[in-house]
Amino acid sequence: MNARDRDVEGRARSARPRDGLGRPLAYGAAGVERQPEGVVRSGAETVREAQRLLDAGMPFHAHEVFEDAWKSGPEGEAPLWRGLAQLAVGLTHAARGNAVGGARLLRRGADGLAGCGDAYGIDVAGVVGWARGLADRVEAGEEIDPAGEAPRLGGPADPA
Repeated sequence: MNARDRDVEGRARSARPRDGLGRPLAYGAAGVERQPEGVVRSGAETVREAQRLLDAGMPFHAHEVFEDAWKSGPEGEAPLWRGLAQLAVGLTHAARGNAVGGARLLRRGADGLAGCGDAYGIDVAGVVGWARGLADRVEAGEEIDPAGEAPRLGGPADPA
């Protein structure tokens, strides 16, 4: 039995490469570069980087960006970043074919965001509507293309 990969604090960290949806690949396979953990960004930088990753069909990686903001940002913003992270994970599961987990996380994220006001140019109501609509489609058995389904965080009029 192989010892699990660990970081400097002793936490399990798989060194296996991953695909664009965060699925582990065989050691030595070409994968997608992982997001560095613990990066502190401004809210605007978080939104820009997460949108770039969502547009590239990499919602798993976008979730890591939101998670960094959730853990390092002001406590009052935690519900916003947590909800967005849950939506990104929901999109990840949906794109992987896990309809139950995808729909559940999309709805959980939408419910968490529903009480948040717009911040950093994020059209919260629009994102909530997107998530609930996508959850319904996932449950109906639609195949999900993560890049094609990427939410526009700033709403349709925001090109960022």
